[in-house]
This record gives sequence, C-alpha cells and structure tokens, in this order.
Amino acid sequence: MNNQKRLDRTFSALVDPTRRAILARLERSDSASIGELAQPFAIGLPAVLKHLEVLRRAGLVTRSKSGRTVTVRLRPQPMRDVRDWLRRYDRFWSNSLDRLAVYAEAKEAGARGKER
Repeated sequence: MNNQKRLDRTFSALVDPTRRAILARLERSDSASIGELAQPFAIGLPAVLKHLEVLRRAGLVTRSKSGRTVTVRLRPQPMRDVRDWLRRYDRFWSNSLDRLAVYAEAKEAGARGKER
C-alpha cells in the first residue's frame, strides 16, 4: 500500500472519538482485552469490534488470541507517519503563530500605553 493510502486510512480511523479513546487507553498500558476496551463505552460489543477492525485495517492496533482471550496492542507507527507528514506544514503554522504573537504583544503594549 502506498504512503498516501496509509495516511488516508490513519486519518479516517482517528476521526472518530471512540477510536481515539481506545487508542488512548492502549497508550496507557501495554495491551488490553477486547472486553476491557469495551467496558467504558455505552455501546455494545459488536460496535467496539467494528471500531477495532477500523483501527486494525489502519495498522494502528494488532490483535492476538490466547485461548478465549483476544488481546489488543497499540501499533504507533501509523501515527508517527502522520506526525512526519504534518511536520512538513510546520512552517505555515509557525509563521502564523509568530505573527499572532507579535500582534498580541503590540495590542497589549498599546493597551498599557493607554492606561498611563
């Protein structure tokens, strides 16, 4: 699969707040069972399984089975790829934020000058 398709799948997976919450839970621990991942959500197990499948297809998680327990683990590489892709646009944000800081400082200095 080419890099653009991988990025598309990762962004598609990350758009959903339930999937982001699942990833956050996995980030805090080495692994979790499907039941543990499903527990905090007010959705049924089939819906959680669908979310996990989207995350798996995006390469963000892996699943392994031991007996009757399916364990899910975070696979951070696709998020690193997104981070690297976003860094290419850093200069646009940095310049805008720098201009905003200069503007805010000028406004603040102007307001202090009027108070005197």
